[in-house]
Amino acid sequence: MSKLTLGPVLFNWQPERMRDFYFRIADEASVDSVCVGEVVCSKRTPFFAPFLPEVVERLTTAGKEVVLSSLALIMTERELDGARELAGMEDVMVEANDVSVAAMLAGRRFAIGPVVNVYNEGTLAYLESLGAVRVCLPPELSAAVMGRLAAGAKAELEVQAFGRLPLAISARCYAARARNLAKDGCQYVCADDPDGMAVETLDEDPFLAVNGTQTMSYHYMDLSAELDRLRAAGIARFRLSPQDVDMVAVAALYRAALDGRMDGARVGAKLAELCPNAEFANGYVHGRPGHTFVEAED
Repeated sequence: MSKLTLGPVLFNWQPERMRDFYFRIADEASVDSVCVGEVVCSKRTPFFAPFLPEVVERLTTAGKEVVLSSLALIMTERELDGARELAGMEDVMVEANDVSVAAMLAGRRFAIGPVVNVYNEGTLAYLESLGAVRVCLPPELSAAVMGRLAAGAKAELEVQAFGRLPLAISARCYAARARNLAKDGCQYVCADDPDGMAVETLDEDPFLAVNGTQTMSYHYMDLSAELDRLRAAGIARFRLSPQDVDMVAVAALYRAALDGRMDGARVGAKLAELCPNAEFANGYVHGRPGHTFVEAED
């Protein structure tokens, strides 16, 4: 049985909203695993931290596997201490989004997030040797490359099937800079963009999105029509990355597709209704430019 993972919320949502979001996911969403934790900016961490224990308890009670996600870029002693504390939590699955965290987790079971560059068999085998039992592959890979990795993989392989793609992380805060603010005095302006801030070319064509220090795709990934193909290639899990839409409904659509109750074309049409302001893409999985959408063959 293929499984669904809800990735961590990458955006700076208000902590009460985040808590209520996870409560609803626990009670209503048809997902197997839920990633919780700050991946993008450690300055956001203290706001949600008071709600984390009750969120984890609610998700666990609802039968969801809870995965604690690490930061994607560790730059300060405080962030390093936080990573060490996370790595010391032995009673929960931890997702490493930085190779330094993977090294801290060596010798125990852990997961690898999509921002770690697992592009070849050697990297995958090395992470497996440390203890990685689940790897969410980078979104830039084609289905052919995924299949080659899966052929020799010992770990469970996952791929992001919905949502804006995490492309890069930086020490600079683009959201603050766009408002003429310094990173240290950012005023948490990234909260103004709960779905990311669109970035346009000089011709005013949107092509990326900014989420604080993170660069993301402008388009939402939609692999609903590719699920059977990817399962046949050896992909065991599909990740839904939270966006400012009804993620319970999104999860229900992908579950219906995985269960064979709805075809990819119908799921795609329903997603367009749920996300009226989004543009969808699936180019990477076809070995094409990532911003393109390739229609499924009959």
